[in-house]
Amino acid sequence: MKEKLYAEMLRLRIIEEYIAEIYHLGNEMKCPTHLYTGQEAVAVGVCNTLEHGDIVSAGHRSHGWYIAKGGDLKRMMAELFGKITGCSKGWGGSMHVVDVESGVMGTSSILGGTISHAVGSALAFSLKKTSNVAVSAFGDAAIEVGTFHESLNFASLKKLPVIFVCENNLYSTQSPLDVRQPPVDIYRRAEAYNIPGFRVDGNDVLEVYGKSMEAVDRARNGGGPTLIEAMTYRWREHVGPNYDYDLGYRNKCELEKWMKQCPIKRLDQYVDEHRRKKLEEKFKEEVIEATEFARSSAFPTEKDIFS
Repeated sequence: MKEKLYAEMLRLRIIEEYIAEIYHLGNEMKCPTHLYTGQEAVAVGVCNTLEHGDIVSAGHRSHGWYIAKGGDLKRMMAELFGKITGCSKGWGGSMHVVDVESGVMGTSSILGGTISHAVGSALAFSLKKTSNVAVSAFGDAAIEVGTFHESLNFASLKKLPVIFVCENNLYSTQSPLDVRQPPVDIYRRAEAYNIPGFRVDGNDVLEVYGKSMEAVDRARNGGGPTLIEAMTYRWREHVGPNYDYDLGYRNKCELEKWMKQCPIKRLDQYVDEHRRKKLEEKFKEEVIEATEFARSSAFPTEKDIFS
């Protein structure tokens, strides 16, 4: 399991770093792109507790959840290039990716916009009396919108099989947490809705996996929802391929402190160096192939709008 978690995080990192590398080349990518670099342990840890019939809905920093749940990489890259072969047929871009067959039920640029979608899926599972669960992934800023509270209230009332995962990376665009919210730990918001709440080290994939498994098992067995707050940090700017500590809202020392807590390096000891290099080569080839697929695909036309 440890090597599997390592490999999946490494794959995510290589995909995102390659996107950052080519983002400005020839104006090929047709959309704003919110990279997941540094946060890999959250999506990978959570999604490894899920089964094929389970679903995930997420926010604008979507690539990690899409890939970790099994979304098709070629179709994601084509979507970033605005091509008809994209997972949203070129109309959605980076923030609106979907792969229904894999259980990625959609991501959204609207803050907190998919939280209620996951609750709706959980309600469907409950009514159909299946053992499936739904995961809602969102950032710390989504706590500030009404749909978060409405969704937790309804999920608690109906004891729905949904896990709310808040990726607390400390900033909403360039606004730090302490200027947006009162000093109450996010996971403790669960108390108001009479559901379990946990905080985990979001850079420790084993801890994320363990707590997520507890929540998923509880949901599958009729125990209702859970709120998980995963403390993590995005390495690159809010949107785009660059580092932005020069803007003043955070500094280089803070970034370097978090980079030392790299979730992938934490598992280096479980994978020998030869194996790590082989994985790096494999994933680099994969993302290059996916990019060539995107480049060679056609753009959508007017007749494709309603297809």
